[in-house]
Order: sequence, then structure tokens, then C-alpha cells
Amino acid sequence: MAATKQFCTFYLDNLYFGIDVDSVQEVLRYEEMTPVPLACREISGLINLRGLIVPAIDLRKRLGYSDLPEGEHPMNVVCKINNEPVSLLVDRIGDVIDVEEDLFEDAPETVVGRAREVIVGIYKLPETLLLYLDQEKVLEDL
Repeated sequence: MAATKQFCTFYLDNLYFGIDVDSVQEVLRYEEMTPVPLACREISGLINLRGLIVPAIDLRKRLGYSDLPEGEHPMNVVCKINNEPVSLLVDRIGDVIDVEEDLFEDAPETVVGRAREVIVGIYKLPETLLLYLDQEKVLEDL
């Protein structure tokens, strides 16, 4: 039996991403945010998660994609990054999936720009590619 890795999956634009499920604390619908004056544009604000103040990072902006269409709201994937809770704002949530580790490959040359910096590699699934996101690298240089 092949070794597997478990991912929490989500979508940005038409791309399918996954992060290690062990780092995910919870998934939430859109939460109102408090803006942070003078913060970089990738930080959308702060959310109050049952009394815990959590920064919300807009992955669309972080990876260089255009904003969500007017009237659409992102979802929150709250995960522990460097032992601190951080909300990653994504378009929509996928499933928790098990992926065979032998399907892993380095990121192809077609992954460019900021995405290349935060993508560990890909998993070739039967109907799509799963982009394996290194959530710690998402926070670098913020």
C-alpha cells in the first residue's frame, strides 16, 4: 500500500490548492475584518476568532491574481503558521483528501511569479493538478 498525505483543499481562481491538513485549525465562511492601517496590501485585516485576533492574508493578492468579483466574499482557512493562527483567504473550499505520495512532482515551469515561490510541488490527480502550498512561505516578506 502506497504512503499517503492528507490535504485540506481550496480554490483560487480556477486553480486547485492543498495545504497539510495537520496545520488547519478550522474553515470559516467570510468574516468581517478590521482594517490594519499601513499594512501591506496582502493583509486584508484582522478577524476576531472567539476572542483571538487573527490576521487575514488575501492569497489572491499574495499570488498576484486579480480581486474577487464585486459582491463575492472569500472563505477563511485558519491554520497554524509558525505556531500562530493565520487566516488564508481563498475563493472556495474543497475537500479533505488523501493523496498518494508517489504522485508528487516538482512544480512545472509554467508555474511562475509569486506562485512559484510558495508552491512546494504538484500532485497529478486523475482529473486535475493539486498545487501543494507551503503556508510558511506565504508569510515570508510580509
